[in-house]
Amino acid sequence: MDDKLPDLCDQHPDAVQWVPMQWYDYGGKRAFEGRMRTVRCDRDNSKVKALLASPGDGHVLVVDGSGAMDRALLGDMIGLSAVDNHWAGVVIAGPVRDAATLSTLPLGIKAMGVCPIKTHKRDQGEVDVAITLEGVTLTAGDYLYADQNGVVVSANPLST
Repeated sequence: MDDKLPDLCDQHPDAVQWVPMQWYDYGGKRAFEGRMRTVRCDRDNSKVKALLASPGDGHVLVVDGSGAMDRALLGDMIGLSAVDNHWAGVVIAGPVRDAATLSTLPLGIKAMGVCPIKTHKRDQGEVDVAITLEGVTLTAGDYLYADQNGVVVSANPLST
């Protein structure tokens, strides 16, 4: 599954949308996939923490961090919680921290960068709302596929 995205895009050109962002890999798994859950938050990872502490059932959490790069939305403790609760991965339009530890976890993690500063805790944010990243709408319940070629989404499950 290491280079699955090019094949998915070739075989299902009308079913996938590429999220045109240049992601960095931080987790121990470089390729992952699953049904999406979503969070929209701004400098507050309370909802991210709560969701990743609940059963993941192989889902992928997509976080819209409102473009803020001055507060990390995921760190080692929340990453470990995601592993313990069987999440397949986390995709964050924002930064992470504890990058060295995250790289040892059996979890897919893609983010825009790193920041050593933790977020505010105000229990703010929205869960399972449609989010738009670079013109692509990501909807909870749809499917996300990620590897070192990037991230694609589809309304339906796909196979190569």
